[in-house]
Amino acid sequence: MTLEILTADTLAPVRHGFFTRAGGASSGVFSGLNCGTGSSDQTEIVEINRARVADAMGVDASHLIGVHQIHSADAVHVTGPVTTKPKADGLVTRTPGLALSVLTADCQPVLLADAQSGVIGAAHAGWKGAQAGIVEATVDAMVALGAIRSQIHAVIGPTISQRAYEVGPEFFEEFMDEGPENARFFAGGDGDRMHFDLPGYGLSRLRAAGIASAEWTRHCTYFDPHRFFSYRRSVHEKAPDYGRLIATIVL
Repeated sequence: MTLEILTADTLAPVRHGFFTRAGGASSGVFSGLNCGTGSSDQTEIVEINRARVADAMGVDASHLIGVHQIHSADAVHVTGPVTTKPKADGLVTRTPGLALSVLTADCQPVLLADAQSGVIGAAHAGWKGAQAGIVEATVDAMVALGAIRSQIHAVIGPTISQRAYEVGPEFFEEFMDEGPENARFFAGGDGDRMHFDLPGYGLSRLRAAGIASAEWTRHCTYFDPHRFFSYRRSVHEKAPDYGRLIATIVL
């Protein structure tokens, strides 16, 4: 099976892709293109999958760069291959040939580019990281490298949609403490449960950062099991583990 790579016109001509689970070597609950080195999948199989991604992006496997994701607001500047992944959730570079990447399984993968200035970024934005300010931190790090804020385009890839993201009252109150305007990202559910619009929240944070454009590909990880891995779906199915999707961008 061939790889399936989702792209966005707004990031062109910069090479990028939100990879689905198609075309991978993993089996079982990881069936497909599991790129998660932190999963319990076989290490050599994950490396095969990651090598396929690197090949599709036109880089050596050592130039497919990621971070040790910790749901933070930390973005790092990378200039070459890394032996130890830094603890962060955003990466930026102006070095050609480095494929910045993030791993997700419901959280938002965000790819960013200022093609004119030659600066790119990638961010892993779950609700904690988004609330903490990871997208703004990534934009700021790009600007520090010479990007022009009004020239940066951002795209959120496959993530969990609002109708699949049920949360409790404590979650709602945490966002209300941030500001009453956040009520617009919640819809009523059963009893005291609500549904949170993670990509809507991510888009609002990106647009408030003053960049040129921000969009979501409108793919839901939870409701499309043949194409996407989903942490929440794995919990509901009582699966022992779950695969991780990869999103990457390279100058």
